Amino acid sequence: MAGPRPFKVLGIQQIALGGTDKDRLKTLWVDMLGLRQTGTFRSERENVDEDILAMGQGAHAVEVDLMQPLDPNAKPAVHATPLNHVGLWIDDLPAAVEWLTARGVRFAPGGIRKGAAGHDITFLHPKSNEEFPIAGEGVLVELVQAPAEVISALG
Repeated sequence: MAGPRPFKVLGIQQIALGGTDKDRLKTLWVDMLGLRQTGTFRSERENVDEDILAMGQGAHAVEVDLMQPLDPNAKPAVHATPLNHVGLWIDDLPAAVEWLTARGVRFAPGGIRKGAAGHDITFLHPKSNEEFPIAGEGVLVELVQAPAEVISALG
């Protein structure tokens, strides 16, 4: 791998959990474990009805997304894998995408876009192919542009 890596992975930004009934997920994560709800997100395009929770404070907070499909028979099937994806804070998302793509990492369709929490995001595809032989090996990985306070705290 020629050239220095032009970005850093700063830490875990989120974990996303899928199920057919997010209220059942909330019973564990909110009622039993005490995480606080910080928002909601609903998207027909992403086929998701999501509650956004948090554990920890400030730059050290980790988001926990509880996701259920709007239509359990449609794609993406956010509930089909109970641990839907892991999100990683990235200090320079465009540089990361450019560098990783040039080295054969496969990204999921959609490019860089605003995510549920308002940060720029993109996803590494869970499966490789001939053109892009490096992927998540069955795990969807979200890369999340870290805001300045997270870069300062974790960088």
